[in-house]
Amino acid sequence: MIIVFFGPPGSGKGTIASIVKKELGIPHISTGDLLREEVKKGTDLGIKAKSYMDRGELVPDDLVLEVLKRRIEKPDCKNGFILDGYPRNVEQAKTLDRMFKIDYIFNFVLSEEEIIKRLSNRRVCPKCGAIYNLISMPPKTPGICDKCGAALIQRDDDKPQAIRERLEVYKKQTEPVLEYYGDRVINISTEDGFTASKRASEQILKIIRGEI
Repeated sequence: MIIVFFGPPGSGKGTIASIVKKELGIPHISTGDLLREEVKKGTDLGIKAKSYMDRGELVPDDLVLEVLKRRIEKPDCKNGFILDGYPRNVEQAKTLDRMFKIDYIFNFVLSEEEIIKRLSNRRVCPKCGAIYNLISMPPKTPGICDKCGAALIQRDDDKPQAIRERLEVYKKQTEPVLEYYGDRVINISTEDGFTASKRASEQILKIIRGEI
């Protein structure tokens, strides 16, 4: 079973993927994570990708596809996978359609106001990488990481203006892809607060199991 997830930053995509992959017993594959891993390992592919990432440019389709192909050839993908962060353009979508049949395409929908509220309240630990949210998952001591005691920070791209810019880029990239897929796309609301991810996961599982 092959599933594709679309959703803007702050839509709860990562949380939903972690619930659904556990229930279905298939891996969650993020092309962004795969590229970062290649860069970290210092592979030939990672070195090529890093040259684009360092300039703030999108990694070319052929490099992303190569990383993806290597990942889906691994044994844990034999029963399927959840794909996140790909396709990012219509050409990539056409390439995927030539490679295999996609069973489900889910698009997570919520307002810009809700996204800004979620992301602007996010705080991260620069030392151990732990992530908190001042509303839904605050640290025990304000401003301090529960795990290692370091002072928490707000990332520059979690500030309201930066979030708006990220959303604009996401819309420009994603809207043509969603139009290409047309009525194959199933829209799922993740709007209503911080229980939305759990309810969205339950809805997705019911659709897949034929209960809806």
